[in-house]
Amino acid sequence: MDKPQIICHAEKSTSLSLFDCRWIPCSAKFVVLGSKPKGTGVINVYEISEGDVKLLKEVEKSKAFKCGTYGASSLRDHYLATGDFEGKLNIWNLEDTVAPIYSASAHKEIINSIDGVGGQSIGCGAPEIVTGSRDGSVKVWDPRQKGKPVAVMEPAEGDARRDCWTVAFGNSYNSEERIVCSGYDNGDIKMFDLKTMSLRWETNVKNGVCGIEFDRKDIAMNKMVATTLEAKFYVFDVRTQHPKKGFAHLTEKAHKSTIWLVRHLPQNRDIFATCGGSGSLCLWKYNYPSRRVTSDTDGDEMGIIGTTSLLQNTTLCTQPVSSLDWSPDKQGIAVCTSFDQTIRVIIVTKLNTL
Repeated sequence: MDKPQIICHAEKSTSLSLFDCRWIPCSAKFVVLGSKPKGTGVINVYEISEGDVKLLKEVEKSKAFKCGTYGASSLRDHYLATGDFEGKLNIWNLEDTVAPIYSASAHKEIINSIDGVGGQSIGCGAPEIVTGSRDGSVKVWDPRQKGKPVAVMEPAEGDARRDCWTVAFGNSYNSEERIVCSGYDNGDIKMFDLKTMSLRWETNVKNGVCGIEFDRKDIAMNKMVATTLEAKFYVFDVRTQHPKKGFAHLTEKAHKSTIWLVRHLPQNRDIFATCGGSGSLCLWKYNYPSRRVTSDTDGDEMGIIGTTSLLQNTTLCTQPVSSLDWSPDKQGIAVCTSFDQTIRVIIVTKLNTL
């Protein structure tokens, strides 16, 4: 019993198709994004109160919401950025939802993934939002600039456009450095350096990349996890890049199904959760090697990858767990949604002992 335990603290059944969930910083509230049976979009605000999940507010809009982030908002404002099925990027003040406070026709097709950085005192530099879409493009937005992206990463004219399934910010440790990583349906992973506006590294993991996350956005790049179809995830040591071999990495098989996403624990970057298509949730710990860098015969530095150990796993439901978000304020509390139209608040014990 000295291992962490995963406990389902509260469940809430809904009539909604649930796609994403996010904690509202500095509160016991969270938002859930999705759609109603008739196809309209919904942002629901819930609060954990006396062991139950209570609906505080429902916001209904014409188009279904796919993803959201608080990453580019200050802790004072709590502005939620959302991507929808029409390709629109909107930023909402949930106190007054008559109209978004920022709106851009970001993409021609659905926005699959969104991430934010530079707000919340996480990461240095400008508040920015990155969106990845089925139209094959990845775009970076500064909410202070109306309607136009500050960077666009897309295939050249005539090249095949792959469906971008996931995007993530990293390396935002001073006001100049910033990295965007994106994963695609054909297994491509691309790392863009926003400082030099160039493709820094790319690889292909042979299976569609469903989720990507750096262990921290606001430090010099350390580790990155990518999850894929066919029950595999990859951990890359992104501290040391070899000129030919790129980043050292390991591959782990888990869940016996698609691994939908990865979420690192905000209070400990070496603990992360992966969510599977079979309704399973796995908790992992990354173990660093005794040395992280070695040199090859040419004298070039190359990274040494560590190992991962499975701390705990559980099955929450029979349908895929499509989203999960750790509480930034209370260690070990998370909210997740699944395709069985249920919201679950889970508690993971003993994380402070790891």
